[in-house]
Amino acid sequence: MNQTQVDPITLQVINGALKTIAEEMGHILYRMSFSSIIRESQDLGAGLFDTNFQTICESESTPMHIGSIPAYLRGIEQTLQGGEWHEGDVVIHNHPYYGSSHSPDLAVIIPIFYEGELVGFSGNTAHHIDIGAATPGLIIDVGDVYAEGMLLAGVKLYEKGVRNEALAQMITFNSRASTQLIRDIEAQVASAQLGVKRFKELLARYGRDMTFSAVDQLIDYSESILRQKIREVPNGEYRAEGFLDDDGRNREQRLPIVVTVKVEDDNITVDLTGSAPQTPTAYNVPFEGSCKVAAYAAFRKLLLDSHTIDTPVPSNEGSFRPIKVVAPEGSIFNPIFPAAAEARFTQCNRMIDLIIKALTPVLPEKVIAGSSASISFASYSGMKDDGDYWVFLEVNEGAYGGRPQSDGPDCIDNLMANTRNNPIEDLGMHLPMICDRYELRDDVMPGAGKYRGGIGVVKSQRVLTPGFITHESERHYDVPWGIFGGKDGVVGKTEIYNYASPEQVTQMPSKFSGHATRAGDVMAYYSPCGGGYGNPLERPAAQVREDVLDDFCTLDHAFEIYGVVLDEQLEVDVVATLNRREILSSTAAE
Repeated sequence: MNQTQVDPITLQVINGALKTIAEEMGHILYRMSFSSIIRESQDLGAGLFDTNFQTICESESTPMHIGSIPAYLRGIEQTLQGGEWHEGDVVIHNHPYYGSSHSPDLAVIIPIFYEGELVGFSGNTAHHIDIGAATPGLIIDVGDVYAEGMLLAGVKLYEKGVRNEALAQMITFNSRASTQLIRDIEAQVASAQLGVKRFKELLARYGRDMTFSAVDQLIDYSESILRQKIREVPNGEYRAEGFLDDDGRNREQRLPIVVTVKVEDDNITVDLTGSAPQTPTAYNVPFEGSCKVAAYAAFRKLLLDSHTIDTPVPSNEGSFRPIKVVAPEGSIFNPIFPAAAEARFTQCNRMIDLIIKALTPVLPEKVIAGSSASISFASYSGMKDDGDYWVFLEVNEGAYGGRPQSDGPDCIDNLMANTRNNPIEDLGMHLPMICDRYELRDDVMPGAGKYRGGIGVVKSQRVLTPGFITHESERHYDVPWGIFGGKDGVVGKTEIYNYASPEQVTQMPSKFSGHATRAGDVMAYYSPCGGGYGNPLERPAAQVREDVLDDFCTLDHAFEIYGVVLDEQLEVDVVATLNRREILSSTAAE
């Protein structure tokens, strides 16, 4: 095909059209879905892809979903039922050793034919509440990938427009939440069908040659901007390391993560050599569908942040090309089949946190202090009166570290995560659960600094029926770090107690599987708080006073750490504060 040089105005029009298509696909998916993890939390991604499996455009959704779809497509190429695509085919795929981000993230892919020829793909992924695994909703302590539930690899749910009813029946009979699962899959089908329709309309308007020339130019543009930003980073190797709590079974065995960022001109390699070996549980990371995607997301955040550059860079394949990822086979970031790999998110978030930490010496105005860099992914489940299961998946918030110009945001998903919280009103309407507490943590202080760390969430959920809780989280031991004189943040914790006897509290590990609950049991999750950025003594005394008035800081903390003295009316004592800060500064210098 001859390439056409597209003029700048037409290029931007096509760019806007592609972005709108991806966003509309995402909107259709979450508005039509039935389970709250998709409908409310928007744990999904959608976009268009060319026949080389390059990302053309993507919705502004969870980064893990979007960057992974090219890997799904490469996996489908190896496993496709019948070996070829036809008009009207709809493929469903979730195999973590053939590109899936993890098994609960089902992808729906539809080929795009134009004038009788395959020209691309419309696809999406979404996290489903139950695919028939060993424990309801989520799985951690299982022995292999087969215990994670249904594995679907390159299977056609529709072939030439005809639905495979046997496959639909098989899916329905292998889920504890079968009605929601099959309806959510059909929402994915509708979303991908819309992408096909809209892209064909774009091709009809501008022609195949001009449209794909524009796509190629946009991809090259994104790549060139990212390479330009990488060239601003000094060449070298930058290293950081941390520890994960455990693998969900061996409680006292900390798991090292080692990240070495190698910058060479306009290329970056993220080397994870030295990280823990693969685990005997599901606490492993699929390399193609999750590990590589986390690295892509890290550098898009650091170098292509739309707030820090004049013109937003299109989200497409170009932002992946300069990034290479290395993880030894048999490690936690590149497990060998058939190791289980469902509980993989916290490792990816910590990986991004460590990439940021590694680059702190050379990007002081772009990096942040240590974030919660975890995720609280909880599955609550039980039996209804009619004998069916109820299953609820909940993502809880964390907190960012302090930043170069402002405090770390409080009570928010961070780094790799950007899912929404589920309204507690929706919870009470549909499930036998009650939210007893949902607020900022008040039992600890976040990392102090010129810009303080964000405050984590505390959320207490009470179940009204016997059932099970599975919880995937992290950072009960490895504290979010402060930088440039900022203080460390605070680790998280998880507790379970019965509503009738709240004094009998069980301290839980950061991750656990299938914990049997009684009616009235409460799980209280306290997320980590972020580290501080910069010297706490440089924080304006008036701002410290505001923190005290907001109950973000105690009087003792203001005095001991920030050196701010408040009188009985909670006004700043200017003279006493200057004296106190001089004492703290001289003590620190000794």
